[in-house]
Amino acid sequence: MQAVQKDNYTHRQPNSNDCFVCGRHNPVGLKMAFFHDGQRSVYSEVAIPEHFQGYPGIVHGGVVAAILDETVARVSMIGDPHHFMMSVKLEVKYRHPVPTETPLQVVGEIVKLRGRLGQAVGKLLLPDGQLIAEAALTLADVPQEILSSANLEALGWYVG
Repeated sequence: MQAVQKDNYTHRQPNSNDCFVCGRHNPVGLKMAFFHDGQRSVYSEVAIPEHFQGYPGIVHGGVVAAILDETVARVSMIGDPHHFMMSVKLEVKYRHPVPTETPLQVVGEIVKLRGRLGQAVGKLLLPDGQLIAEAALTLADVPQEILSSANLEALGWYVG
């Protein structure tokens, strides 16, 4: 497998203030920025700090799952930055240990979005394109009462 061509991902997606994965103001978060290609997939890069290790030099599996979950669920926002979906099922396959402090690429891709439900997949790659973890998600629309405009404002949801 080869590395992802990040030049294909030109549309920046919104972030929130306090999300663990994407929150710009979360002092212990990853502060990841996400981009989509306008069609089917979402892309980000991350170097995971040493303090998120499970074993020395190896990222904790829960952090890997969170990164894949966030990236893959964001496929629902392609074309509509306020179409939020959440995972109802997450399956992660850890192919190789994920090293800390190493630039990684992560990609999520739509398999099927229909009505309130969707399916999507994702992969986490080393700089040389080696697959180190992958995920399959079943997604459902976030209930409207959670997504009131007041709640979105409180989240600090914007492109920035």
